[in-house]
Amino acid sequence: MNTKTALKTTFGLIRHAETEWNRQKRIQGQRDTPLTPQGRSSAGFWGRLLQPYNWDFLLCSDLGRAKDTAGIISAGLQCPLHTDPGLREQDWGQWTGRYLHELQRQEADRLATLESAGWHFRPPGGESRRQVLSRSRQALLGAAERWPGRRILVVCHEGVVKCLIYHLCGRRFQPDEGRLLLRRQLHLISEKGGRLEVDQVNALELNRENARDGRGLNEDIDDS
Repeated sequence: MNTKTALKTTFGLIRHAETEWNRQKRIQGQRDTPLTPQGRSSAGFWGRLLQPYNWDFLLCSDLGRAKDTAGIISAGLQCPLHTDPGLREQDWGQWTGRYLHELQRQEADRLATLESAGWHFRPPGGESRRQVLSRSRQALLGAAERWPGRRILVVCHEGVVKCLIYHLCGRRFQPDEGRLLLRRQLHLISEKGGRLEVDQVNALELNRENARDGRGLNEDIDDS
């Protein structure tokens, strides 16, 4: 038996901390704005909160907001940090930089049509959710191949987290499905034998005022 295929690699998925455009409700896609002071403070808190999970590595998107968040967290976790461009946020093309409320008001019909496409949703000039799933899935499988049996905290983006978990949960990415992922949460998935599966959705709340100890703990356009 191949020793690697018998090992279970665990991934914890979290979204990067708050940025200036998040606060302004603007679509970032693959463009970057700095973390807010509150975002930097939150990342420092997560580095302490997530220590009980005993992470071996930090893996993050190569976009600045994810790298900055992961860098702050790594100071608390004291584990090596690596980046992978496959974990970038969805490319929102021509809608990058748009304010959400303006987009929803000015292009309501077009937006509704695109949202009804589910997994084939693709902003004008951007990429589809299927493309995001493909590259982010390969990023995790590659990490599992490189570090089999380890515990890896992944700092990425809302769109990436949704694509990975919605796929593994058999969701259609349709508005009538209701909300699955709560905001500011750690989600746990694992890899074994080349297959990814969900271990726990919404495993730990990361909001400072509501967060609990992580040990044994039992949508959709968004600001990306």
